Amino acid sequence: MKKTVGFCLAFLALAAAPAVGAQEVVNIGISGPLTGAQASEGKDNENGARLAVEELNKNGIKVAGKTVTFKLVSEDDQADPRIGVQVAQKLVDAKVSAVLGPYNSGVAIPASQLYHNAGIPMLSVASNPTLTLQGFPEVFRIGASDSQLGGAMADFAVDKLKAKTAAVIDDRSAYGQGVTEQFITVAKARGLKIVQQQYASGQAIDFKGILAQIKSVNPEVIFYGGYAAQSAPLVKQMRQLGIRAKLLGGDGICTSDMAKIGGPDAATAYCSQGGVSLDKSPAGSAFLKKYKTTFNVDTQVYGVSFYDGLKLLADAMVKAGTTTDRAKIVAQLEKTPYKGIAGEYAFDAHHDLKASATTVYTFKDGSVVTYDK
Repeated sequence: MKKTVGFCLAFLALAAAPAVGAQEVVNIGISGPLTGAQASEGKDNENGARLAVEELNKNGIKVAGKTVTFKLVSEDDQADPRIGVQVAQKLVDAKVSAVLGPYNSGVAIPASQLYHNAGIPMLSVASNPTLTLQGFPEVFRIGASDSQLGGAMADFAVDKLKAKTAAVIDDRSAYGQGVTEQFITVAKARGLKIVQQQYASGQAIDFKGILAQIKSVNPEVIFYGGYAAQSAPLVKQMRQLGIRAKLLGGDGICTSDMAKIGGPDAATAYCSQGGVSLDKSPAGSAFLKKYKTTFNVDTQVYGVSFYDGLKLLADAMVKAGTTTDRAKIVAQLEKTPYKGIAGEYAFDAHHDLKASATTVYTFKDGSVVTYDK
């Protein structure tokens, strides 16, 4: 009887003791449009993060001597500010260690208040300047801002296309408004005359009424502040109406969907995207190949930024020596540059990237290709 009792007590003590080499699970939230018109972009972002998680877990990352396992908690915000706030509360309640996203400026700006209140680090590619000008220490922009994206296209119109006149169309979203305003500001400073400004719904697919008015002033370029789901029918309708102006846009139209749906009509459309051209570096080319092999699709716009973002978070946790002390993780993100696939991540006082390379792309044979003329 004594032997049995002794055995049971020993077993219970063993069961209660922490397992040698036990792993800690680190939950990383991700918010983006997984359904609806922008689902391909949202899924691309999720895929980039998934690829990073797979590599990190395979390599056995250790924080404060303990092996950690990263896990994505992915939520569909449908590119809707109201739903995005609900998603933010859900991720706060889930006590995630950090959040990648939201993708859309209109979602990111209101959601950032909840992450700030909870002290959760938020890494977003949303480009509207308001996001980081709120002064929330937890919020970091890991992509180019509207001033870089819109300004780059105004410079491109003047320097490369030698344009003298432009019309603009704003889809009235936080993203569209921000990138259009920056295009106009730089265009005026460069002597590019804005001959007409139009507004459209973010869900519009029929632009013929707007285009008829634009055709009457015959601009050399048309800048569209919006997303690929609308820019593809827009460029097709431009050609149907005999408008020969070149279509310009920010990163919102820099997707393979624009190339495939726009088809030959998109051959004289151009877009700007933050970061270096991936196919111009060995690391970028390797990422493109691995992404295609893993998911059997080409990456869209910011899959690489979400990949880099998750690796950046892991690096900050390792250096801060914690996965749970969010203030220490934020402090580490602020002070230590990180070299990613798309470029270097080092933040200024507003938590914008200190330097963000901007690349211009065009569309050919159903693909997004670097403009290199």
